Amino acid sequence: MAHQRTVRSHNCGELRRSDIGKEITLCGWIGKRRDHGGLVFSDLRDRYGLTQIVFDPAIARPEVFEAAGRLRTEFVIWCKGSVRSRPEGMANPKLSTGEIEVACTELQILSEAKTTPFPIEDDVEVAETVRLKYRYLDLRRPSLQRNLLVRHKMLSIVRNELDKQGFVEVETPILYKSTPEGARDFIVPSRLNPGTFYALPQSPQTLKQLLMVSGMDRYYQVARCFRDEDLRADRQPEFSQIDIEASFLDEEAFFPILETMISKLWKDVLGQEVKTPFLRMPYSEAMARFGSDKPDIRFGLELQDLSGVFHASGFQVFKNALTANSRGIAGSVRAIVVAGQAERFSRKDLDDLQAHAGTFGAKGLLWIKVQADGTLQSPAAKFFSEEEKSALVAKLGLKAGDLVLCVADPRNKVVFDALGAIRLNVGGKLGMIPKQGEGKPAFLWVVDFPLLEYDEKENRYYACHHPFTSPKPEHFSDFVNGQNLESVLASAYDMVLNGVEVGGGSMRIYRPEVQAAMFRSLGLSPEQAREKFGFFLEALQYGTPPHGGIAFGIERLTAILCGVGPIRDVMAFPKTQKGTCLMSESPSAVEPDQLRDLGICLVSGSDKIPGNSPQNSKD
Repeated sequence: MAHQRTVRSHNCGELRRSDIGKEITLCGWIGKRRDHGGLVFSDLRDRYGLTQIVFDPAIARPEVFEAAGRLRTEFVIWCKGSVRSRPEGMANPKLSTGEIEVACTELQILSEAKTTPFPIEDDVEVAETVRLKYRYLDLRRPSLQRNLLVRHKMLSIVRNELDKQGFVEVETPILYKSTPEGARDFIVPSRLNPGTFYALPQSPQTLKQLLMVSGMDRYYQVARCFRDEDLRADRQPEFSQIDIEASFLDEEAFFPILETMISKLWKDVLGQEVKTPFLRMPYSEAMARFGSDKPDIRFGLELQDLSGVFHASGFQVFKNALTANSRGIAGSVRAIVVAGQAERFSRKDLDDLQAHAGTFGAKGLLWIKVQADGTLQSPAAKFFSEEEKSALVAKLGLKAGDLVLCVADPRNKVVFDALGAIRLNVGGKLGMIPKQGEGKPAFLWVVDFPLLEYDEKENRYYACHHPFTSPKPEHFSDFVNGQNLESVLASAYDMVLNGVEVGGGSMRIYRPEVQAAMFRSLGLSPEQAREKFGFFLEALQYGTPPHGGIAFGIERLTAILCGVGPIRDVMAFPKTQKGTCLMSESPSAVEPDQLRDLGICLVSGSDKIPGNSPQNSKD
């Protein structure tokens, strides 16, 4: 077998008119191939671009021209030739190399290819399962390669910006201790310590805080995170985040660092200027106006509180919503007004909106249309007094053609969640929400979250963020003393862009008595707290600096920068919504000997477990 030359002088996106006359070598994959009057043309592709090559029997030796006749799509080749101008009228302005072609005098086929299961082109409809099974072919498509290159550029910019600010990149372990952080852990058995388990980290939360205890002062990491939870388009069982932590600062000092980094990203990747400082909005305002803690502030349809209008209503739905529960907390009646668009919503549209509200726990969605004569048309209009109707019209400034969409519930979370979702649905239907890439990016900080959330069913509190989030300093006393817990605000913050949370963080608890109060509020006994977090509680007693941090979702940021939807389109090897890899057919069964080494027995009688058999299962 003759020696194969595999060294190229240029890549396939590099040659220009200024290179005409040069002898060059190229390597790449064959794209489209065309025979024209004895000439063989082909597009040669690599990740840098595409160059047209041509084999002319008047130039190429017979054996070279014969080899060119055997070329097929996705063959990998090496070729040598001279750069020349394309014939008059044949230039392709859509290509950076569109003014030239390479007349080849030598050719070596480095690797042949079977017919691919789908064309290696953008804008070709291919089933998702096929794309994921042949992901290595899917990744040859220019759009996916562009996404990965944007991801690379983004991380390069982030690293440079954080380096300028004195942050140090530190890696933390993947095999770690199982700690409750909101989702299920992926568990890894230890062979060397039978009966014990590691967990893959949901985030490096305690570790990055321990780095602050260590005096590292400013840390960051491109951290791999793992969560065993139900998946959807914007979730994957493993994902990456830009993890940042810093000591001796507060929000006023921290936010400008982060805003500068994000502004640099948008400037260098998209060429867009981002105005700083970002708008700040308290959580209570975000919920009251938009029904969401990640509000899209680019359009209106803001929520209106009608509780005062109907405070004495005889309408049972409203009456139930506004009656305080055993803890003295009442729900609310709220609505959005779709001005002048009532006729665009058919009864089916309204039924669909009602069903959508139901997915968020709402028992119904009340609609009211304002007729041409000013009267109110609604299934519930007969239950409203004339005074209530007048007050409603005055409160909302209603006019003929307006549509009111209303939700009432004893649980304010249900009201906010349902109306917030309805707002986005209606805004999309009416074309009020700019499409991806259109308009200026609307960044804001959502701040002053509640520290705790009470679960009526469980009769206990949960941390709204995580159990290491600090109360605001002015609430320390109440919190440590267990007073007014539902009024205690957290030093927590989310960065939101166009209705998408791109990053979230908080100032952390650094005083042992405050951390103990947090665990106590969550219902953990001192013994349980020590069992789960003993190492961390011990560390807090050796001099801990005030510190805080944030994590940005890398896939989510990249998807926004690339203008794509599902985050799997910005990941090299994503998994399906069932957490499987179709390409490698994982997860998969392992050999019985491997299970025996780990001291693991699969449950007998469980037919769903692959490889289950009597020799590796017991009662």
